[in-house]
Amino acid sequence: MRQLLAFVLKAAVSGVLLYFAFSRVNFNLIGERLDRIDYMWLAAAVLIFIAQTILGALRWQRIVLHCDTPDAPPFTIPRAFRYTFIATFFNQTLPSTVGGDAVRIWLLGRDHGGWRAATYSVLIDRLTGVLVLALLVILCLPWSFALIGDITGRIALLVVGFGSIGACLVFLTLGFVRWRWLGHWWLTRQLVAAALMARRVFGAASSGVPIISYSLLIHSMSVSAAWCLAKSVAAPLEWSEALLLVLPVLLVATIPVSIAGWGTRETAMVIAFGYAGLPESDGLIVSVLLGIAMFAAGLVGGVVWILDRGKRHRAPIDQAL
Repeated sequence: MRQLLAFVLKAAVSGVLLYFAFSRVNFNLIGERLDRIDYMWLAAAVLIFIAQTILGALRWQRIVLHCDTPDAPPFTIPRAFRYTFIATFFNQTLPSTVGGDAVRIWLLGRDHGGWRAATYSVLIDRLTGVLVLALLVILCLPWSFALIGDITGRIALLVVGFGSIGACLVFLTLGFVRWRWLGHWWLTRQLVAAALMARRVFGAASSGVPIISYSLLIHSMSVSAAWCLAKSVAAPLEWSEALLLVLPVLLVATIPVSIAGWGTRETAMVIAFGYAGLPESDGLIVSVLLGIAMFAAGLVGGVVWILDRGKRHRAPIDQAL
């Protein structure tokens, strides 16, 4: 019952936000853009998201290696690829932006052993993505303020960027403090343990630099995909403008209040384009195409999941024979 209620609430949020986004746009302009859509650019965006999934798997694999116990079996790159592609598929089909994270925890805990390490690794992986994304938003503020003159838009950038960094730093601080009262409750004990694990991951020279590098590449790919989608409908969006507008939108879309980010992403993109003096209709088109391209890339994970299930069903039969 609780899960059904959560789904209904997320669906309602997505519906309301999509209605708000569509109410602000010029449908004639949308029709003109879509009439001359270039599917080559759309395919390029899908390929970028597939490559992004591969980099995400490499980043997670690095994190898992530092979260595992010494006696744990090695978490190989092929297995990281398989789990990450499957999780990407469910991330696009389950009613939450964190549905794929739950799938990764389940797959790693089931096949690799160690539910605790599996949970911590996914939490640290998610934290890394958000933290680097927020840092990029802050570093781009001088250029963002030059593009966005509206005071409300500037305040929104500050709140989103520094708010996200603040939340991540509060979590990471738990790995350095020694407050006894944190051990009184189960949740705080787990957060402290995860923060200590994150400290170990980022403190290792063999993992910290590659993990940050993967994150930077992943976010630059998101910008490039959005730029390709704008090119596919001949929307006037430069790559530098996509960098300044798309990153804050993606940061807002990480908030799990809608179904797979639908509605949250579209509303944020329409508002961002409006603040930058660009057609809000183009913001909606780019955002919707972004969701479609992500879904198309996620279908690769669906194929991997089907093949993985078939392999597991055949294994007992082969053993019996």
